[in-house]
Parts: sequence; C-alpha cells; structure tokens
Amino acid sequence: MSENIIFSDAVRLAERIRTREVSPVEVVKAYLERIETVDRKINAIVALADGAIEGARKAEAAILAGDDVGPLHGVPFTVKDSIDTAGVLTQRGSPIFEGRIPETDATSVARMKKAGGILLAKTNLPEFSYWIESDNLLSGRSNNPWDVTRTPGGSSGGESAAIAAGMSPIGLGTDLAISVRGPAAQTGIVSLKATHGRVPMTGVYPRAPRRFWHVGPMARSIRDLALAFSQLAGPDGKDAFATSAGQFDAGIGRQPYRQLRVGWLVEPGFGPIDPEVARTVEEAAEALKSLGLHVEPVRIPALETDFALDVFNRLHVMEMKPEFAAATAGHEDQMYKMSKTMLSLPDTSMKDFIAAEQAAERLRDGYAEYFRSFDALVTPVLPLPAHKHGQAEFVINGQKVDATYLQGATVPLNITGLPGISMRFGSSQEGLPINVQIVGSWLAESTILNVASLLESVSPVRGLNPDL
Repeated sequence: MSENIIFSDAVRLAERIRTREVSPVEVVKAYLERIETVDRKINAIVALADGAIEGARKAEAAILAGDDVGPLHGVPFTVKDSIDTAGVLTQRGSPIFEGRIPETDATSVARMKKAGGILLAKTNLPEFSYWIESDNLLSGRSNNPWDVTRTPGGSSGGESAAIAAGMSPIGLGTDLAISVRGPAAQTGIVSLKATHGRVPMTGVYPRAPRRFWHVGPMARSIRDLALAFSQLAGPDGKDAFATSAGQFDAGIGRQPYRQLRVGWLVEPGFGPIDPEVARTVEEAAEALKSLGLHVEPVRIPALETDFALDVFNRLHVMEMKPEFAAATAGHEDQMYKMSKTMLSLPDTSMKDFIAAEQAAERLRDGYAEYFRSFDALVTPVLPLPAHKHGQAEFVINGQKVDATYLQGATVPLNITGLPGISMRFGSSQEGLPINVQIVGSWLAESTILNVASLLESVSPVRGLNPDL
C-alpha cells in the first residue's frame, strides 16, 4: 500500500482521499516514513513541518463530515527553502539565516494550502538559490536518487530529488535561469516555469533580479502541473509583475480546435548538445507528429545572433551583486562558494548593460516572430544528463565548456519571460533521465500543458522510479 502512495501523482492521491480509499493521515505518514528511510542517502529534506500530522487529521475529519474540499485536499507538498513558510524554518541555504522562521506564508504556499495541500517539509538548495548544484554550508549537498554520485541540480535540486525519490508527490521551486527545469531533467520529474508574472513571487528570496525570477510547481505528472498552476496563477496585489488574470483551464485531454503546429530545435542557439539528448528531442518531436500534430525542425535566428547565456550574464550581475552584498555584510566568514564568486565578478559597464538590454529585446522579438507560425517549441532542457558532483567543466559533443553552459537552453525563457515545461522522454545509456522542454508563447500555458500531456501519453519512460 505504501508504494502505491509514495509514487502516486498528486491528482490520484487527491481522488483517493476524496473517495475515502486512503486517509490523509495514512498518506502523510507514508511520506514521513519514506523520508526517514531514504533521505539519509539523498539529503533533500532540510526541515520537517510541525503540524503535518495534525493537518492530516483535520483534513480527514473534513472528508468524514462531507465538507466541500479543495482539489489538493489532504495531499502533502514540499517547498524549496527559499520560499517563506509561516512557522516553519526558511533558512535560504545559508548559516546567515540559520533559525529564521517567517511569520507569514509566501503567496504560492498560501495558495497550495488553500487548495487543501498539507505542508510536509522544506527542501535543500544552493546558497541563496544561486547555482546549478544544491550544496551549502548549512545543510550540505543533495544527491541524485538515480545515482548518488551525481547532482539533482540547482537551484531547486532538493525539491527535484525529494519528488523523484518518493518523499513528496508535488512541491514548489524557483527558477532564475534553470532552477525548476534543470533539476527536473536531472531527476526525471516534471516542472513548469510559467510566463513571468503569472505566479506571484511574494515571500520568495532573493527578490533581485525580479524580472527573471519565477516560482513554479514540480511534480510527477503533467496533470499535476496543470492542477497546481490553476491554483497558483493570478495577482496577489503585492507583486507588481503579477498582473495576469488568475482564471486558467489547461484543457488537458480535449482535442484542440485545430491542428497544432510544433517546431523542434537542438542546435544552433543553445550551445553544444550531447547526441543522446539531441536524439531524445528528435524522438519527442516524432512522437508528437505520430499523434497528428504538424511538426518540423526549425531555427530561431535571434538565438544565433545573440547567445542568451551571454546576455543573461551581462544583465543579472548588476542586480544580484547588491543583494548578495547586503545579505553577507558582517557575515563574510559564513559565505559559501557562490556568494564569494558573485561578489568577485566585475561590474558590467553601462555600455555593455544597455547593449545586453537591447539584445534581450531582440530575443523577445525573435520568439514573437516564431510564435506567429507555431504553437509550441520542443528543445533540450540540459545539454547532457545529470553530471557528477562538483564538475566545473564538460566536454559536450566534442566542445569543452564551463558549467554555466548547462543553462544554455533554459535561460532564454527567463530573459524573455516565456513559459516552459520540463518532462522526461528518454534515458541515457547509463539509465539516467533525459528530459525535453516544451516552450510556448506568452500566457500560453494551456497550450504547452496540452502538448506535454499528449507527449506524456506516449512516453517510453513513464512511471520509472529510482531504486533506493
């Protein structure tokens, strides 16, 4: 029975709870037992939420009383430790914030609770959510459930590892350049970075640069992403970027009113891509074609003119450095690798900053031109499967690159604000997950969730779980 719970998706758990097939108490206890059993290998959980069992008892009482309940009623969820949780440790991956307990929930957490979710635990991250590995001085390094010698990614690596290892069915991560999509790819789960501003960032750290930061759901199925997003989207009156209407219907399972047009792209524009990853993207495109969608290879000239990773690097340093400097002032002995690295980076000159801003506009224009003719785009998420801990350089398809290149296919969506889904569609020769990225136009989450759901229905790797 426990296996049927811990590797279920959130939608199925909610259904079983509503029909009294399982109780919320049984579900929460199953996940707590799973955490106790496997987290010593993974180190994904940094704090358990006091009151999860009591919350489950209240949820069970509501079911027995026949009360109207939310769509996630009784379902436990986990939250990255950069997102505020009322009365529960939120330490941001740094001893500087050790013992910090917020008084209020982040908007995203409050909305998950309003939908009936029960906060279970907080998950690991890099210092200040800033790197592609989840490692810090306070709570240490998280490991990948598929191979503990490899990383589950960053910055939402603890969240991705927890879900992949069956310690949580669904959760919240944040994304500056890669951070919900990359970790999902390294652990074989699914995640959504919605259009910038669709989900308020209120109660999430760091706030700078706000125009690139996103908070989004991470889960085990596309329908979980759709359900979570339907609860998370909409303005809260506090985050000025969050102005889009909250009403949302994914339309998963319904036939589109016309044939959808999908392009697929591996290179050029994202940097070098491993042949196994490239092949998986092409296989995903062929699968969509077999389902009746119009699919063809494409190029986006703007990505070739302005390399998005270079644009991002020139833009975000100027906004992140003051945030890091303020957080670490007087605590220099408690700084870890990335805050030291960030503060050591040279400032971008005003001339280069303006040039980068103009390049960002060209990237937006380039995607706008693409989406005049297409409904979605299939790309890599990462240029290679999950890598060994601590790797700083990689040889990808014969080209030597540094670790920042892992963000080459994800960071364009942070610069432009476009939505993207990370979902598994393949495996490496070593059995590691390989995800693809489904990209849509602005506010077109329903389209990419529909495309992703179609692709999920024919995925050759659906339902695989790591052996722990």
